[in-house]
Amino acid sequence: MTKFTRRTVLAASGSLLALSACVPALVPAPPPELEPLDYTARRDGAHRLRAIDIEAIPEFLHRQIVPFTTEEEVGTIVIENQNRLLYLVLENGYALRYGLSVGREGFDWTGESTVYRKAHWPTWTPPPEMIKREPHLERWKDGQPGGPDNPLGARALYLMTDGRDQGYRIHGTPEWRSIGRFASSGCFRMLQQDVIDLYDRVPIGTRVVVV
Repeated sequence: MTKFTRRTVLAASGSLLALSACVPALVPAPPPELEPLDYTARRDGAHRLRAIDIEAIPEFLHRQIVPFTTEEEVGTIVIENQNRLLYLVLENGYALRYGLSVGREGFDWTGESTVYRKAHWPTWTPPPEMIKREPHLERWKDGQPGGPDNPLGARALYLMTDGRDQGYRIHGTPEWRSIGRFASSGCFRMLQQDVIDLYDRVPIGTRVVVV
């Protein structure tokens, strides 16, 4: 029978402390670095991006890296309709967050989609019901070419839902003051510079979850 004395107990305790000192403490991974934000006017292909007064937009809607707990895989886009926020899931419990304006078509929708097409300065074609409400849009019934005043902005991500295009888009907007608000039309609007940033980060096939 093993006999434990005060000396053996102290020796064992010392050994455990020595071993624990060899195990590094778990330190949360630091957030990835984000390039400096640039919302100044600049050329983008054949068109010119207008400057945005980012200070006029609430800070929580600025592009930024934030802690984000989710079961979604890295690279997934998560959209919070009610909060007007879009997250691109990153590694180690972080996400890149962008502010949104959510239009009528996007507000009532939740579900899952896939980015099946990406467009640079896309053409916008108003749906017939919109032309009926706003007859001045008749001139664009065959499509408004891409440009600084196009409602789809500088970039668009086209979403496939249940095997078909149901009209949902993540796109830019020339109406930067609408970010953070609910809009009368459109889907998920982003600042021009933000949608370009997202466009460059996500490939075709990216999963989109709207909650």
